[in-house]
Amino acid sequence: MNRYYCWVVYVGIVLFAAGCAASSEATYPETEHVSEVQTAPKVQMEFPSRIYPVVEPGRFDNGKMWTFEHAPADYFEEEYNLTLTDDWITQAMRGSVRLPNCTGSFVSSRGLILTNHHCTREEVTAVTQNGENLAEEGFYAVDLSDERRIPDFYVDQVIAIEDVTEEIYAALEGVQGRQQTVQAIEQARQAVADRIDAAFDDESVFTDVVALYNGALYSAYTFKRYDDIRLVMAPELEVGYFGGDPDNFTYPRYTLDMAFLRAYENDEPLHSEYYFNWSQSGSAEGDAVFVVGNPGSTSRLYTVAQLEYTRDVSHPAFISLLEEVVDAFIHYESANPVSAARLDLRNYIFQIQNAIKAYTGGLETLEDDFFMGRRMQSELAFINELSASDELMSRYGNVLNEIEDVVIEKSEVFETYYAMLGMNAGTILSSGTLQRAMLVGNINNHLNNGNEEAAGFYLNLIPQTIEWPEELERKLMLSRFARIKNVISEMDGDVENPVAFSRISGGLSPEDLADLIMAESALMSVEGTIGLIQNGVDDSDPAVLFGALYGPVTEYTMGHVAGLEDLEDELNRRLGRARYEVYGTSMPPDATFSIRLQDGRVAGYDYNGTIAPAYTTFYGMLDRHFSHGEVHPWSLPYRWRNLPDSFDLSAKLNLVTTNDIIGGNSGSPLLSRDLNLVGLIFDGNIESLSGDFIYTDDSARAISVDSRGMLEALRYIYGADRIVRELVD
Repeated sequence: MNRYYCWVVYVGIVLFAAGCAASSEATYPETEHVSEVQTAPKVQMEFPSRIYPVVEPGRFDNGKMWTFEHAPADYFEEEYNLTLTDDWITQAMRGSVRLPNCTGSFVSSRGLILTNHHCTREEVTAVTQNGENLAEEGFYAVDLSDERRIPDFYVDQVIAIEDVTEEIYAALEGVQGRQQTVQAIEQARQAVADRIDAAFDDESVFTDVVALYNGALYSAYTFKRYDDIRLVMAPELEVGYFGGDPDNFTYPRYTLDMAFLRAYENDEPLHSEYYFNWSQSGSAEGDAVFVVGNPGSTSRLYTVAQLEYTRDVSHPAFISLLEEVVDAFIHYESANPVSAARLDLRNYIFQIQNAIKAYTGGLETLEDDFFMGRRMQSELAFINELSASDELMSRYGNVLNEIEDVVIEKSEVFETYYAMLGMNAGTILSSGTLQRAMLVGNINNHLNNGNEEAAGFYLNLIPQTIEWPEELERKLMLSRFARIKNVISEMDGDVENPVAFSRISGGLSPEDLADLIMAESALMSVEGTIGLIQNGVDDSDPAVLFGALYGPVTEYTMGHVAGLEDLEDELNRRLGRARYEVYGTSMPPDATFSIRLQDGRVAGYDYNGTIAPAYTTFYGMLDRHFSHGEVHPWSLPYRWRNLPDSFDLSAKLNLVTTNDIIGGNSGSPLLSRDLNLVGLIFDGNIESLSGDFIYTDDSARAISVDSRGMLEALRYIYGADRIVRELVD
């Protein structure tokens, strides 16, 4: 499970529905025809346009991503005969750390951290020196002095959690209006964080105030940040990502997706009071196991209307865009391997392929009427609970209808919105030239309207745009023109559509227009764009003509949608509050990239007419290598083709469990009931991709690297005796 799954908006790939970065100073049109929050006690009990089978909801449809502050002690006692003592909770919480986009855990008293290989690929590249290829060859620091500091990298450890709901809501008393409420909430969250941080008087301590249940509750998570993190060990890419994209989100698996880091303080290895002991005996099928991690984002509290919008509008658009981009990258890498390596294109390809699989799996879930019927019945059950209270009805009775109104209006601006998806400055999802053209169009528009501040905002974004090699740039430009031509209709009713492709092409084909821009436009580079602005924009520049039309139109559209999404967020907060008042904390909130406790058991499952075993071994890894003819992505590096006699091929390598995970859990420790480390979460199977919307344990599984397999490889393949002694002595 790559850190870039669904919820991610990090590290160059920006997977969100904004087509262009928007200035905070720019004024966008209000969505006046969408009503403000109402309190009329009306509930739509029947959905005549939605015909789904009646499916009984499950007890844990909303999952098992428990917050530490509201962990269900009675359930843990009932299910596992496990008492959640304060010491157990503290050890589990503080033994875990959050990476910028993943999870890790302390596994020794000297600051040693275990996480996934795929969570550290870019960090391995960052510490690679001239003449080295650590990504392909792997890295092991034989001595402490060999551990390499990773630039601009850190881990965060939760040291305190406080429920601050009353403090946040007190700040909202008397506040009216959607924008005023949003602003008041942000100010209150910052005030709470400042209050808590001041009590610690430590620059490395900071607090995040996290909205739970869409804002029904607020918890303050206080972290200790360690920013001196050094690479200790990472295997070769061929082993750390064995099976590549074909095996991603599948099982059985045979991957050594592990890496070791170390936290330092005052230039010395950190003395970590809280860490997880390494289990040499591992787990057994049926054992209770627990994950402590930072699941990124789920949509299990979505209404049926929001799920239908995701199914019919947003997910198909995301998938289409990602397929266009990854196709361009793969073709370029195939023809230009050296240049592609300099661009780190393979890592981008991994990221996007991972996202495509994730979105596709989610879309297949939403297209399943059995699932939609289950969610419909859950929503109707909630409506019935709400209807039983006149007080709740007076406050929340119309919220579902209003959410539906918003998603309908969002779908009505589909054409321009999704034609320009992924065009914001700095993403890898579009042509850099067209990104700069959009910015120039907005700069000129705001200057013409006397708004120099907004123009300056867009000007500052120009250096963030990407400069692709010409062959790749042309491919991405053609993809964008095709998208505009296919998505935006030529006619808007009986009138020619002002943003149709024909308006910018002058009758040229997409291919001819791309060639014209590449031959004549100053916007092909950042330097040329800045020079053009300084010397006066040439209105005959073909890319400038593109930006003059689509820059302002896209800014307007994105502003319109942003207003709708602000309103939707406010309605979601009210819906979350309503759900909380009905159900309390008996169900966990959606994932928020904050620390969670996730319970489950080691368990195989039925699949493809056979049975997936709970564990795999190194025998399976070698079988995949030879059965596929020793070719990428199943080819093993040299040292794995010459195994020592002492190496135990029967050692457990990967395992599956019923833990409820999603993106962000990558690198999470898999723990026994005694909090010994028995595995390392790195992925979910294809059946788990429904987990964005619902949790089931019929066949959905979390996949981990087994503690025994990691130890076997460290001892006999990598000769990492120093790490082994630190883990088990």
